[in-house]
Amino acid sequence: MTLDLSHLSTPTRELAFQDAKARIKLLQTARWVAFPRAGIAVEELERRFHYPTRARMPCMLLYGDSGMGKTMILEKMERQHPKSYDERRGITKRPVLIIQMPASPDERRFYTRILDVLGAPYSLREQMAALEGRVIHLLQEMGTQLLFIDEVHHLLAGSQREQRRALNLLKFLTSELKIVIVAVGTSDAFHALQTDVQVASRFEPLLIPRWSETEALRAFVVAYGRLLPLRKASPFGEPEIIRALITQSAGITGRVTWLLGRAAEMAIQDSSEFIDAGTLERVSERLRILAA
Repeated sequence: MTLDLSHLSTPTRELAFQDAKARIKLLQTARWVAFPRAGIAVEELERRFHYPTRARMPCMLLYGDSGMGKTMILEKMERQHPKSYDERRGITKRPVLIIQMPASPDERRFYTRILDVLGAPYSLREQMAALEGRVIHLLQEMGTQLLFIDEVHHLLAGSQREQRRALNLLKFLTSELKIVIVAVGTSDAFHALQTDVQVASRFEPLLIPRWSETEALRAFVVAYGRLLPLRKASPFGEPEIIRALITQSAGITGRVTWLLGRAAEMAIQDSSEFIDAGTLERVSERLRILAA
C-alpha cells in the first residue's frame, strides 16, 4: 500500500518509512521552526552582526521566560556564522561566540569561562589584569563580532556589590571590544540591567513573549507538525488542538514542542500514527499520574 505523506515536509517523508524505534529517536532531536518573534530577533541580530565598528555598538538584551526558544535563536546565529580556520595566520575565527554567565557573577569566573569555551590555557593564579587582557586579545584575534552572554539573570545571584561589578564589566566590554554584545536571560535579566542607567541605555530590549491563541501559534504548530514523522495527517491547525496546547503548555514554546513530541511518540507506539486533542489529553494524563 502506498502511503500518502503529503502532510509532511519533503525531508521528513523519507524518515516516515523508518521503523518505530528509529522514528521515536528522531522525535527527540531538536528542530528549528521559525516563528514571527524569533524571525524578528534573528533579523535584528543579523543587522547588528554587520554593523560597522564604532565607539558605541548597538547591543541587545534578548529576554523571555525559560523555554521560549532563546537558546535556539543563539544557536541559529552560530550556524549562520560558523567558526573557520585561517591557515595563513593559524587562527580559528569565531565570528559568533556563546558563553554563559557564571552562576555567581564573578569577574574571574567570567573570564575563565570564556577561556574554557575558546580552549585557551590559563593559570588559576593569574592576575585579573592578565586574564582580562588575554580574553580581549583572543576575541579580537578571532574576529568575534557577536558575543552572546546567556543566563544574564545570574547577575541577581550575587550581592549588590557583585551585581554592580558585573554590570560594570558589561559596560567595560562593550566599550573596550567595540563589538555587539547580546545579553540573554529571563525577565529578571531585564530588571537587573535596568538598575544601571548606562547599561540599560546600551542594551536595547527585545522580548520573546509567551504564546496566546493566535494565528501565529497555529502556523507554528502546523509547521512543527510537518516535521514529525507520522504516517497519517493530524489536525494541527484546528482550534481544539491549539486550545489544548495553550492550556497544557502555559504558552511556553519548549513545552508546546515537548507535548507534540510526546504525543507523536505515543501515536507511533499505539500505531494510530496521528495526533488529535485526545492524544494530547492522554499525554497530560500520563504526566499527572507520574507526578502524583
